[in-house]
Amino acid sequence: MAATDASAPSTRRKRVAVLFGGRSSEHAVSCATASSVLRAIDRDAYDVIPIGVTRTGRWVLAADDPERWAISAGVLPEVKDGDGPGVIAPVQTGDHALQVLEPGQVPRELGQVDVVFPLLHGPFGEDGTLQGLLELTDVRYVGAGVLASAASMDKAVMKVMLKGAGLPVGEYLVVRPGQWQRDPEAVRDDVEELGWPVFVKPARAGSSVGITKVDGPDELDAAIAEALRHDRKLVIEAAVVGREIECAVLQAADGSCATSLPGEIEFVGEHTFYDFEAKYLDDATKLSCPADLPDEVIARVRELSVRTFEAMNCEGLARVDFFVQADGSVVVNEINTMPGFTSSSMYPRMWAATGLAYPELIDRLIQTALGRPTGLR
Repeated sequence: MAATDASAPSTRRKRVAVLFGGRSSEHAVSCATASSVLRAIDRDAYDVIPIGVTRTGRWVLAADDPERWAISAGVLPEVKDGDGPGVIAPVQTGDHALQVLEPGQVPRELGQVDVVFPLLHGPFGEDGTLQGLLELTDVRYVGAGVLASAASMDKAVMKVMLKGAGLPVGEYLVVRPGQWQRDPEAVRDDVEELGWPVFVKPARAGSSVGITKVDGPDELDAAIAEALRHDRKLVIEAAVVGREIECAVLQAADGSCATSLPGEIEFVGEHTFYDFEAKYLDDATKLSCPADLPDEVIARVRELSVRTFEAMNCEGLARVDFFVQADGSVVVNEINTMPGFTSSSMYPRMWAATGLAYPELIDRLIQTALGRPTGLR
């Protein structure tokens, strides 16, 4: 039997664990994102292991079936305990193997994972918690690291960091845990100083979950109650009059950043802002890309996108959202380190309009993650 050359490159396909679902209120959006990625990922290049995370945090070996995880006819998908056997993540450095637990059976190894594609949105997935788990075991993964994920998820921290970097942000205030319950009148007075309308938001949620536009003081209490259903910490923002413009950032393995052409969200029907229903259920938006903006404003948006990405210490990918005002000035609204990634989401659609197709975009992200060193970056 001939000896094996240990220095010869491995010919096996890279194994990608696609992780989705999760404990946040964006569980269904994460499933829909996974549906699109499972449909488009290059199966000739990668072995794919779909790992669903239930609302209670249990990992299961999920069905490799894009239709199972899609939003269909307004029905939101969900990962449940019965969707597959349990999965145990790697527990020590150098061990990149997933193990499957089936009732009454000895745990079996699922195989070494080369990279994790964490398609979880919101807390307990996009906020640095999952990234910390993967860092502990030196598992490579797509997207931002612990610090950038945590800071970008928390809109209050994000705004402090962006202002500190000299980036233009709108006026806002933070309602810290317990503050509303202790002294609601003080909060009302602070909001009054911002002026109306305002947007009341959970500080650490995405996909426009829990966000309410408030046109006057009589609507404020209900909006705060709704936001508190999703987070104990709130951000209340003064409305910025301007067009809603987005730009996608994609980082290469050498750290350089490319930006897509900016896109503009336009509403169809009765929606007045980009809420959850407008994004995912009502087919109430359309994207114009490139946005109809002067060349100098487009250049400014793209420049601020990279500056925002770098100020937050992001990696891999991000979507940066802006307001462009009538005088051409640009205000940074927020950054998303794991933006909506369905085939109809704004991030991949902007790249498609810029010339990078969805399957190629997925491949770029995986290859960048594979080329990244483990440990301190």
